[in-house]
Amino acid sequence: MRLSEMSAKEIVDFEQGERLGVPGRLDARVNASTGEIEAFLFPTTRWSPFKKNEETLEIHWHHIHTIGEDMIIVNRSV
Repeated sequence: MRLSEMSAKEIVDFEQGERLGVPGRLDARVNASTGEIEAFLFPTTRWSPFKKNEETLEIHWHHIHTIGEDMIIVNRSV
């Protein structure tokens, strides 16, 4: 699966029952020595009347429970 395909999937937190959103832009942190993906990073933008606050949500590889056709189910309490 390509990173661009994952960026179109909705991310849902299994334990909290919370929709975390559809990344749109998605980045991956890769371990340089092993080549393994350590985490996925995607921006969460919050608008206020005066400025745009952009934070990055980090989903570690071991938090991913299932990657389906339309969504990625994560469990961040693991």
